[in-house]
Amino acid sequence: MRPGGHLHDEPVRCEEYGYGLGNPDGIFVLKYRSASGLTLGETRQDFLHQLYWSPDGVLAVLNGSSAEFLGPREAYWASRATAHEVRAGDHQTVYRVCLREIPAALRGHRCGPVAVGAEASDLIRRIARRDCDAGTALAARRRIMTGLAPLTGGDAPRPGTGGGYALTVARALSHDPADPTPLTEWARRLRVSAKTLQRDFVREFGMPYTRWRTRHRLSAARVLLHAHPVTEVAHRVGYASPSAFIAAYADQYGRTPGRDRV
Repeated sequence: MRPGGHLHDEPVRCEEYGYGLGNPDGIFVLKYRSASGLTLGETRQDFLHQLYWSPDGVLAVLNGSSAEFLGPREAYWASRATAHEVRAGDHQTVYRVCLREIPAALRGHRCGPVAVGAEASDLIRRIARRDCDAGTALAARRRIMTGLAPLTGGDAPRPGTGGGYALTVARALSHDPADPTPLTEWARRLRVSAKTLQRDFVREFGMPYTRWRTRHRLSAARVLLHAHPVTEVAHRVGYASPSAFIAAYADQYGRTPGRDRV
């Protein structure tokens, strides 16, 4: 039941957890902690369905010259025999969940972003531990399967969805870090005041909207830097000029993006 390994960027650590392997209801989880950029899944896996999820960073799914980003409470689903490439940034945790069965809500969903419920997120972390026994893990697998659902893609943000107003905006920006929409416009779309939305960002993420957006853009940039030139990355994550991007990156990480391309 073992999938193909990670590609050229070696992780600091790769832990493996398998339960009921060889059976249709088995589950195999690889937990990566990346040292530099991490690339997964470029080679096709013909026997297993796979789910990629990171609890502490942005994932980028590459398709030719385009990139799709996944943010809070989202993962990438790839059915067996589907070519895909998923990238993570440095010092980031990535869970790669391998299954023989397809979750009921994902039948007919060949590949793409999926929503990961709070319980499913907790259970993935719980079974990727040495002190988890097979019975507990297989029971958790059934609940993980019911905690996955396809995202609706281009739906407009709506009040009360996700974890609140800020999470609704964060989810939209995760898919497109270059989106220039200001806080006031997001508030108008959500039919709340700008102050309410700002307070929700501080409550949800511990920082105001502008700072969260900057950090998200730079996090997305780190995923891309190992495969794309600085000028292209700056444009993809929403900076009007490479110099502005370099200054913001250096302010956040204490080094220029060029050094992280090495």
